[in-house]
Amino acid sequence: MNRIIIIIFLSSLIMSCSTSDKETSNADNLKYYKEQVGVLNEKIAEIENKNKNLKYTGLEIPVKVKSIEQQTFSHNFIATGELESIEEAYISPEIAGQIISVNVTEGQYVKKDQVLAKLNTIIIENTISEVKTQLSLAKILFEKQSVLWNKNIGSEQQYLQAENGYENLKNKLVTLNAQYDMAIIKSPIDGIIEQIFLKKGELASPGMQFMQIVNIDQLYVTLKLSEAYLSSIKKGDIVDISFPSYPGITFREPVYRTGNVISKQNRTFVVQLKIDNNDEKLKPNLLTNVNINDYNTDKAIVIPSIIIKEDMKGSFVYVIGKDKGNDVAVKKYIKTGISYRDKTEVIEGLVAGDVIITDGYNNVSNGSVVLIVDL
Repeated sequence: MNRIIIIIFLSSLIMSCSTSDKETSNADNLKYYKEQVGVLNEKIAEIENKNKNLKYTGLEIPVKVKSIEQQTFSHNFIATGELESIEEAYISPEIAGQIISVNVTEGQYVKKDQVLAKLNTIIIENTISEVKTQLSLAKILFEKQSVLWNKNIGSEQQYLQAENGYENLKNKLVTLNAQYDMAIIKSPIDGIIEQIFLKKGELASPGMQFMQIVNIDQLYVTLKLSEAYLSSIKKGDIVDISFPSYPGITFREPVYRTGNVISKQNRTFVVQLKIDNNDEKLKPNLLTNVNINDYNTDKAIVIPSIIIKEDMKGSFVYVIGKDKGNDVAVKKYIKTGISYRDKTEVIEGLVAGDVIITDGYNNVSNGSVVLIVDL
């Protein structure tokens, strides 16, 4: 077969030189052809030397093969999720009032309990002042009445009235101070002022959003996986996290939690991971890709997916068999398992030691005589 290829090449070479032959002498042509013949003879000898141990008729189909060995095999899938802030607060006042000061700006970092804004507290302050005056008097009256009561002077009713008046004013002052504190709006968390919805002079009331504060030092990666993966992932499993917007940033983290409820609407359950965002590059709602391993085995029969063919009976590959001393292609039906990238696990039909055809499989049929070579 190799001789035929070389002869065709030589014929083409001679034809390409036919035009130049007319312009050169016969002696020059003869010398040139002898040089080419010498080169071709060397190539023929080289190829024959490589194939000196092969005995074939020239009708065999050349193929490349591989012996099957058991190996480890894994399957991964990519899930898309979003980042969520672990600590986030939409600030709303606890009482109604006019905003008299806003002490922060958007983008500012604040600490927990830092004063953010203040509502009008003039009425409350005046009431507190009045109650404090009344409380001072009530305290004096109660203390004097207690002295008399201890000396068995006066009635029990007078003593109890003095005590009750004093206690009521104390409780009233506590309530007024609490209302005053509600008018001083403080941050419930450490974080960044993301947005301020109201301005100084506007009216604020309970339930009305005033500010949004978010802490992005730590973030959740939230996934919604099909219920088909419910048995494939659990708390503590290690996964790889990447971000389309930041190709250079990756994390390898354990699963923080898996949801306990499957959504009726889309048949999914929640999986959450927790990551540190120390440089604050990552933002809430950023898209993420999570690479999750859902299958592993140490003893798998794995073959290239591309060599698997199908007919009416099912999937099959060609293996090397023997017929009258010749290597032949044998069609072998298989049952496949999981495929990952360009590999497929074979569950039934092949065993370790079988020799499969990995190149030239499209040129053979069941029983074809083959020549095993390095293609």
